[in-house]
Amino acid sequence: MSLTELFIIAVGLSMDAFAVSICKGLSLQKMNWKNAVVAGLYFGGFQALMPLIGYFLGTGFKDMITQIDHWIAFALLAFIGANMIKDSRDEADSLDDSFGPKAMLPLAVATSIDALAVGVSFAFLNVQIVPAVSFIGVITFVLSFVGIKVGNVFGARYKSGAEVAGGVILILMGVKILLEHLGILSF
Repeated sequence: MSLTELFIIAVGLSMDAFAVSICKGLSLQKMNWKNAVVAGLYFGGFQALMPLIGYFLGTGFKDMITQIDHWIAFALLAFIGANMIKDSRDEADSLDDSFGPKAMLPLAVATSIDALAVGVSFAFLNVQIVPAVSFIGVITFVLSFVGIKVGNVFGARYKSGAEVAGGVILILMGVKILLEHLGILSF
């Protein structure tokens, strides 16, 4: 997997965290850079941890399903992407202005569940997992940090757009993987 492809996946995965960060930024009366760092660490940390866990789960099953791995990767990415697009249509959740563990831990887990499935597909694609999860974590940290500021300045009007964009990116990556394995597309 190329660095460009990994970057696209990282951005797609981080869109949920970015959208939640925008909402958290909206809840702040005044911009607080410490809160932006806290959000980045929670979201970036979990976006790095979950694909690592998924990767190790996937490697345990890799030998049994090598002949259909591209279909599994496609199905997982398409399902995650479709869910992100569907979630973008739901009513905005009301978020409080707390950045403590009770508020941030559930949000970090919820926004990174899709990364677990991506980690499983990484196992089938023979991705170098440590650089990949580190890259995903850093990209998510940066976008979450920026999301706090964006939310504080612009409000929640971009939340659903970010989720739709993330969903479309993941679906397109799944289609690309499938087309490459079927020999229809080569890069």
